[in-house]
Amino acid sequence: MATRDDIVEVLKTIEDPELFIDIWFLGLIYSIDIEGERVAIEMTFTSPMCPAGPYLVEEVQSKVKQLEGIKAVEVKVTFNPPWQPSEEVKGMLGML
Repeated sequence: MATRDDIVEVLKTIEDPELFIDIWFLGLIYSIDIEGERVAIEMTFTSPMCPAGPYLVEEVQSKVKQLEGIKAVEVKVTFNPPWQPSEEVKGMLGML
């Protein structure tokens, strides 16, 4: 059975195709809930008009579903609160 840590490790392999940084490090994942064989993930994008949004949702669903014991993955996209990069991310992106 997959654990939260297993899911986080998978999320770390999914890069934002515009920033080339993984979605976990970027802070795009707000919550992970596991109920038996089902996983619910709440996430956001770097902006509401993110052209990579559909791709990121598909990658999250596809890769998490490959974990042992996971049969369904629901991804909820929210913009509340809006994404705010951490100081570390700002530094990597030259925003400081």
